[in-house]
Amino acid sequence: MINKKKVIFITGAGAGIGEAIALHQAKLGHAVVISDVHFEAAEKVKHKAIAQGGEDIIALHCDISQEHSVIDAFNQCISHFNSIPTGIVANAGIEITKMAHETSLAEWEKVIKTNLTGTFLTCREAIKHLIHNNTAGSLVCIGSPSAAVGFAGGSNSAYGASKGGINALVKALSIDYASHHIRVNAVIPGATNTELLKVTTNNTTHYDLEQRIKTQIPVQRLAEPEEIAQATSWLLSEHASYITGSNLYVDGGLTARGANDF
Repeated sequence: MINKKKVIFITGAGAGIGEAIALHQAKLGHAVVISDVHFEAAEKVKHKAIAQGGEDIIALHCDISQEHSVIDAFNQCISHFNSIPTGIVANAGIEITKMAHETSLAEWEKVIKTNLTGTFLTCREAIKHLIHNNTAGSLVCIGSPSAAVGFAGGSNSAYGASKGGINALVKALSIDYASHHIRVNAVIPGATNTELLKVTTNNTTHYDLEQRIKTQIPVQRLAEPEEIAQATSWLLSEHASYITGSNLYVDGGLTARGANDF
């Protein structure tokens, strides 16, 4: 019997924004695939989702930088639910904070391979299954303001380049697959209260961070992961049925000022 619930596949769902998206989708009653390179973290989020009333929740290991791992994760999802995912969130990513002249080729390639190639592989596999099954779908990629404006704090060449590539990928895919009723959009979170933010601000005191928030973010606070999850869930839903190829900025007005200090 075909599973009638909408299946949502999320990468990097073991923590932070990905976790918040997974929990929000579970609350909405969807079947959710919580995938992460750290399987134990994905399992913890799975149990949290179930404890909050979610049903049909599975945790999978998925290293998005490895093609075979992405393919295998989608196959496991389809085998478990007897249905393809129609909502896909390419969220997983990593960051380093180094000046370009101090960045090794291996470090550069790791960021690009994870953030940009990993997003491509996730989208490619999703699209292949959607087209094969003649099924409409919604893909949401998680971008960054650093794709549009430079980090005033600097040391962001690899991460910014990878996120800029995601913006271009979203636009190309949205055009190529619109006739297949596959929508592709990006959510652009501003500075969000997650562990990843600490990578960018690892040499910043709490006081300095507060001052930067007040001067750089018009709403004068960090985003909470749940706020990014709500925006992502809207793009996944039928309420956004006429939206494709767009970047939805959820950044408290950060990019409106034309400079990003995070």
